[in-house]
Amino acid sequence: MAEKELKNIALLIDADNIKPQGIDPVLTVMAELGQVNIKRAYGNFAKTNLSKWDKISHKFGILPQQQFDLTAGKNATDMAMTIDAIDLLYQGKVDGFGIMSSDSDFAPLATRLRQDGLIVYGFGEKKTPDAFKSACTRFIDIDALIAGASDEPSQSKSNNGKAKATIDDELVELLGTAWKAANRDDEGFAQMGEVGSLAGNRSSFDVRNYGFKRLSDLFQSLDQFKVERRDNTLWVKRLR
Repeated sequence: MAEKELKNIALLIDADNIKPQGIDPVLTVMAELGQVNIKRAYGNFAKTNLSKWDKISHKFGILPQQQFDLTAGKNATDMAMTIDAIDLLYQGKVDGFGIMSSDSDFAPLATRLRQDGLIVYGFGEKKTPDAFKSACTRFIDIDALIAGASDEPSQSKSNNGKAKATIDDELVELLGTAWKAANRDDEGFAQMGEVGSLAGNRSSFDVRNYGFKRLSDLFQSLDQFKVERRDNTLWVKRLR
């Protein structure tokens, strides 16, 4: 990709409630969108539990934004992140955002940024409220990212190496609904890329939350779908 084509991406990190171990795989994902030129972490770094951010910040070129706890019960970190994000939005120099937090308070911010046509990737723990997950273009489970980036065998993988993450009826229905909405041929097959795009438009769905790196791997693990390769294109059909 030529330098002039690289998009300017901002990563804003709620250090008060996110794991610093996830920074490396998160930056790898953010590279899908463009060049992450703005990297800021917000929190009260005077606290013992945030001490690891010192080395992390230097290693990845993250600019710490110190927020003191001036009033009990008030979250200065959330406010500072929101103000900075809106400032970046109105400067018009950012093409997309990454927000690392498990806090539903950032749902309105993600919604506002997307209203201006910006892509917003959210990164947090599985317990993150649905309000924030749904507000993001994509929401990705940081624990799944960390596990996927590790060279160690994951407990979430079966003996044949396939991910064994929790795949519930809701996910199958989401993919099934997207398949129904896609253009299908006479045999009922739809292009997998179109099905994936439709699923992404309906929710913050991302295959990495289920331990897979590619959409094709996810579909091939599901008994409810059949996958066919035609030339260089993958097609999928729901069986049941």
